[in-house]
Amino acid sequence: MKIRNTAIFLPLLGLLATGSAMAESLVDGSIEAGKNKAITCTACHGPEGNSVNPLWPNIAGQSATYTVTQLTAFRDGAASPANAKRYDPLMSPQSMALSDQDIRDLAVYFESLPAPAQAVANPSTIARAEALYRGGDVEDGTAACLACHGPTGRGNPAANYPALQGQHAVYTAKQLNDYASGKRTSDGKTRVMRDIAARLSQEDIDALASYVQGLR
Repeated sequence: MKIRNTAIFLPLLGLLATGSAMAESLVDGSIEAGKNKAITCTACHGPEGNSVNPLWPNIAGQSATYTVTQLTAFRDGAASPANAKRYDPLMSPQSMALSDQDIRDLAVYFESLPAPAQAVANPSTIARAEALYRGGDVEDGTAACLACHGPTGRGNPAANYPALQGQHAVYTAKQLNDYASGKRTSDGKTRVMRDIAARLSQEDIDALASYVQGLR
């Protein structure tokens, strides 16, 4: 595998915008209403949107556009798990009763919360993961992660690319494995995440998951 330190798909870099740079949410929702509706969510995701269980994601500071897409996928796939873009035995049933407005309100509320504090990445795999994250793999055409998720992992709300910074490594690794296996298809017709994840070894997946957990 040959890794280079210049990003693949450089034109995408011009589209990058961090969550902190967004003056207003791109989603039309009510933070106050979302706060009132989020009581059930806190049981797993914590009162500030940061989960203590690494299997459950931190959602504080996540872009509202991405949260809307994912909650909608969970809700709409609950009735037919086999055909769902995204299904989870906990999240899908929880999402079934949510209206479109509920989803928008929850999304802008969690977006308004401070992003999680960064954890420490595995020092033994940082070099390998950083090269993949920032340079991709020139031999198999795998794009650099930063092309969509940004140099510090803050994502691009306008393009619906999620923030990764400070996300639990265990959760991120599971999502990459779900993309690789085709269990998760919420990347839509582009298949960008499925195609990238399928090229990664388990070693690469674990290294990248640890790396983004420690991004600052």
